[in-house]
Amino acid sequence: MTARTLRLTPRLARYLDAHTVRESALERRLRAVTQRMPDAGLQIGAAQAALMRLLVRAIGARRCIEIGTFTGYSALAVARALPRGGRIVCCDLSREWTDIARRYWKKARVHKKISLRLGPALDTLDAMLERGEAGKYDFAFIDADKSNYRRYFERCFKLLRRGGLIAVDNTLWYGQVVDRRAQDEDTRAIRAFNARLHRDRRVDIAMLPIGDGLTLALKR
Repeated sequence: MTARTLRLTPRLARYLDAHTVRESALERRLRAVTQRMPDAGLQIGAAQAALMRLLVRAIGARRCIEIGTFTGYSALAVARALPRGGRIVCCDLSREWTDIARRYWKKARVHKKISLRLGPALDTLDAMLERGEAGKYDFAFIDADKSNYRRYFERCFKLLRRGGLIAVDNTLWYGQVVDRRAQDEDTRAIRAFNARLHRDRRVDIAMLPIGDGLTLALKR
């Protein structure tokens, strides 16, 4: 099978951002602050945030989940897209990173839409299921430790309604998914997740070459 793929040069990437991204000044500041941090690579790009915002609005999402919040840029994008009364549950382990997120959420006046849960995300998701929240969410974004992607996905699948959407980040993993020499734990976990999801007939899927690879899975 021959794929027709446009090579995204730096100049073309700038054009894409200039004609897609509609960041607020606050979002730009948060992205700039994060880019100065040692772990800046954990932050999604502005074009991906724009796509997520559009998807959340397109499916009429009111209740969302995020696994892996970092400094809060992606959650801010989603929260801005939610209607009044909408909310997003954010799961992360780091108080240091999420303290930055909290400051910017408050400045953007979306903090009341965001429920931050510090601790292992699997514990948080299991507690949500135990409280009877299965089928009550519309959208989930998974962007955390790769070895747990399958477990995160299964929990989110149960929590989402039919027609709900799961977005999974880093599914091209710096291109290492096609490099046979790359046999580290994260790369193998991503390969296994991608292969399993491709066989999963419970969902319709599309893998997009945006950022480091973004896979969308629509619950049938």
